[in-house]
Amino acid sequence: MKNFTLFILFVFLFISCKEHTAESIQDKTATIKLVNPFIGTGGHGHTYPGATVPFGMVQVSPDNGISSWDWCSGYHYSDSIVVGFSHLHLSGTGIGDLADILFMPTNKKVDLTINTTSRDSLPYKSSYSHTNEKSSPGYYQIFLEDPKVNVELTSSLRTAYHKYSFTKNDDQSVVIDLGFAINWDKALKTSITIEDDHTISGYRFSAGWAKNQKVFFVATFSKPISKYTLADNQKNIDDQSVEGEKAKAQLFFNPEGGTELRVKVAVSSVSVANAKENLDSGDFNFEQAKTEAENTWNTALSRIVVETPVDSLKTIFYTALYHTQLAPVTFSDKNGEFRKENDSIVTATNYTAYSTLSLWDTFRAENPLLTLIAPDKTSDIINSMLAYYSTKKILPVWTLYANETNCMTGYHSIPVIVDAYQKGIKGFDAEKAYEAMKTTMMQDERGLDLYKKYGYIPYNLLDESVTITLEYAFDDWCVAQMAKALGKEDDYNYFLNRSKAYQYVFDPETGFMRGKSDDGKSWNERFDPKHSSHREHTDYTEGNAWQHSWFVPQDVEDLVQLHGGNDIFTRRLEQLFTESSEITGDNVSADISGLIGQYAHGNEPSHHIAYMFNHANKPWRTQYWVRHILDTQYNTTPNGLSGNEDCGQMSAWYVFSSIGLYPMNPASGDYEIGSPIFEKSTINLPNGKKFVIEAEHVSDNNIYIQSATLNGVEFNQTTISHQQITQGGILHFVMGSKPNKNWGLTIQKNQ
Repeated sequence: MKNFTLFILFVFLFISCKEHTAESIQDKTATIKLVNPFIGTGGHGHTYPGATVPFGMVQVSPDNGISSWDWCSGYHYSDSIVVGFSHLHLSGTGIGDLADILFMPTNKKVDLTINTTSRDSLPYKSSYSHTNEKSSPGYYQIFLEDPKVNVELTSSLRTAYHKYSFTKNDDQSVVIDLGFAINWDKALKTSITIEDDHTISGYRFSAGWAKNQKVFFVATFSKPISKYTLADNQKNIDDQSVEGEKAKAQLFFNPEGGTELRVKVAVSSVSVANAKENLDSGDFNFEQAKTEAENTWNTALSRIVVETPVDSLKTIFYTALYHTQLAPVTFSDKNGEFRKENDSIVTATNYTAYSTLSLWDTFRAENPLLTLIAPDKTSDIINSMLAYYSTKKILPVWTLYANETNCMTGYHSIPVIVDAYQKGIKGFDAEKAYEAMKTTMMQDERGLDLYKKYGYIPYNLLDESVTITLEYAFDDWCVAQMAKALGKEDDYNYFLNRSKAYQYVFDPETGFMRGKSDDGKSWNERFDPKHSSHREHTDYTEGNAWQHSWFVPQDVEDLVQLHGGNDIFTRRLEQLFTESSEITGDNVSADISGLIGQYAHGNEPSHHIAYMFNHANKPWRTQYWVRHILDTQYNTTPNGLSGNEDCGQMSAWYVFSSIGLYPMNPASGDYEIGSPIFEKSTINLPNGKKFVIEAEHVSDNNIYIQSATLNGVEFNQTTISHQQITQGGILHFVMGSKPNKNWGLTIQKNQ
């Protein structure tokens, strides 16, 4: 009888384990199905719908062939023409580049010698319909209506997989056009070599946003190449290889071998040999590669699990979490080698090198999010920045394919490094990192000579003076925190004092940060806080005084005092959201979008502002405005982002804010409390622990925190530390429809 009882118990446990495993698989499958990569491909989102894996080296995606701002990723949902599928893409940037190594299947011989000046003259373009187009993490499918070819794409970390299904008895061929370029990009030198009847290789050197971009590639085909045509400079080339400014090839395959053709493509910044090493070994098992890509995404998307009965909220959340893991991109090859801007080849030892570092955007929330869901990526990113420093003796601003674009203001490698160090992330040399930060902030480039001389940037000596001053002040504060942590007291005092630079440009009479002359007294007159001039003859970067006057995340309490106290500060802050949305000027920045009053959620400088009420004893206004932004600035349509995605920042704001947190000061190690929209959010931490955020009674109306506990103990503050989160536990909120104006209040200094 005892043995029978044990047998029954064993059977019960076995069945329970099987059911639990089945539930886990089902949950993961459900999660990946909730992602909609078409969100952000319309409007000004600038995302791409193609296939990649988290932080993948290749991003194989369709290109419409249009050179225009809303086609920065190569694709826009409003279009209905596709010209091919290239292997490198940018996610949500405001400047266009890449779209390298274009492949396009077709069922006819095309004239490669045509001088193609626009997509209208491309002989291999095709129309398509969104009804015959699908996208999910790691997979993309489209039916080309003109050649009647179905295209499927998937990817591993360094290899793109294509599957072309031709119509029975049709000719089967693939065009490779290395001269294809959109937006700022221009091919300079290209080459294609027919290596054997299954393999081609080559390279594409170009100049664009990345001034010195070198991409080497190799492609293998599942069928033998029966014949081929090579061309360059409007001439056919009778040889096995072609080299020139715009090398092209058309490869033909025997249709008698079946209607399907499969292709594998790998790239490298170093050499064709490295591209071959990067190419996945084995056969052309597209389905297996797709399954592995989906499994990789399932793991990445399971790092935060949200629970809500509202499916649209799940779709927005998991698509946002997906977008936060598209960039930066893997840049070092399998053997660790990668190319630097000066053409030297170096090896990443014990780390993976990354590029596409959109730091002006991502330092705010994207990089802090990675410290929670992918801290190993954070240390690798820092080592990538230090590798750049070792050559240039300055930290990067915005790197693309290892090229410094010097795009945007500030040196926001610095807060990324400090944030990681303050959170205890290992894997990089802290002393070397500090040396790099200090050296960077002590040089004279990009207005730092003026900043050091005057204590701020005079408007009459440099454009965008206010924004640059505010951002250098924040960077200085970050250097000071690292100096203090490393015991460098003199440096700490020096940089902390310099970080007060924002005080120079604050005008107490108007309440705005304003351009100040080099005389130290006079303001830039004819002042209009709604005026915008895009990147020239302006004191503000991609914005106006309303949007840029709040960037003092390192010392909100002092900013409150400059305004005259909590009441004046919060009244002006409230006015930001309720003022008319008119933007004045003849050259208004297109980046000013997603307007709520003068608050512009479509561009990054506004992203921290709603959380500042927490520091002025009105946390319920943070809760109100954060929830309003969540509800109005994101949706499930292609136009579901209110501005450029910017390599994950727009989505990182949503990921954090929707679960009730936000890194308002992204180098402090603390997260502000906002207004969670999910009943339950579970952060599955890399250390194996879980941090759970519960929002009891949360609904469309119940947006205000009534009370809170942390691990069962009363929690009455508007910030929580990274260390508290990584220890695991439960943060429980009780939500209600009316604000509890006593919750989360702090006694302000000098009030």
